Amino acid sequence: MEKVLETTEWLRNHGIDGAEIGIVLGSGLGDLANKIEQEKSFSYNVIPNFAIATVEFHFGKLIFGTLGGKKVIALQGRYHYYEGYSMEQIVLPVRVMKMLGVKTVLLSNAAGAVNLDFKKGSLMVVDDHINLQPDNPLRGRNFNDLGPRFPDMSRPYDQKINQLLKDIAKEKGIVLHEGVYAAVSGPNLETRAEYRYMRTIGADAVGMSTVPEVIACNHMGTPCACISVITDECDPDNLQAVNVEEIIATAQKSEVHLSELYVELLKRL
Repeated sequence: MEKVLETTEWLRNHGIDGAEIGIVLGSGLGDLANKIEQEKSFSYNVIPNFAIATVEFHFGKLIFGTLGGKKVIALQGRYHYYEGYSMEQIVLPVRVMKMLGVKTVLLSNAAGAVNLDFKKGSLMVVDDHINLQPDNPLRGRNFNDLGPRFPDMSRPYDQKINQLLKDIAKEKGIVLHEGVYAAVSGPNLETRAEYRYMRTIGADAVGMSTVPEVIACNHMGTPCACISVITDECDPDNLQAVNVEEIIATAQKSEVHLSELYVELLKRL
């Protein structure tokens, strides 16, 4: 909690204040940040208690400015459990957003389709998730200033925001599935048997992020929503060797639709 407060104070002293919306950009999805009318930006390595994103396609920059008529704080690059960070380090940025006054958090990620009706390059608004990661950001002493010891997770993703996103997608002719996101620790991709298991337990897509931040948002009572960019089709009966460069290229190509949805969403929130 001391680190959260220290980071919050540093950012506020450097002019980061008054944002309504927080945005977390996932793998290969940094371009939305270029649409922000930037007022200030800071590399993670100069912000107290921010870790450094080690994945080469994560930029590691906090951006403050205006998007869709709203003041936003955007994280261009996120932390992953597989990088060796603790869950507390992973969720520190969204906790700091809350302390800075952010009222809603929008997330994005790149994910593989377990539901084979979801094709590569399409989008999925996350309705629910299955947490298969081995740790939890709320483990340990509870910080009552942030939220309760046992937070409810019956509706982890805001239903009103999800409906707005579905309405906008329909208006714009953008394919937007709705489904369940399974979070694994990574960094390896899954085996054929693991993909079959995920399909059996009800997952539509799988990735290595997002859920820690969503747990933290629910703990703090901060409404959140997430869109997954489907970057590959995980058919266990026809599984091809993974090509990470191709996955990132697909994410970047599909980001134009993600950006379109989120910019219009901000105008309506």
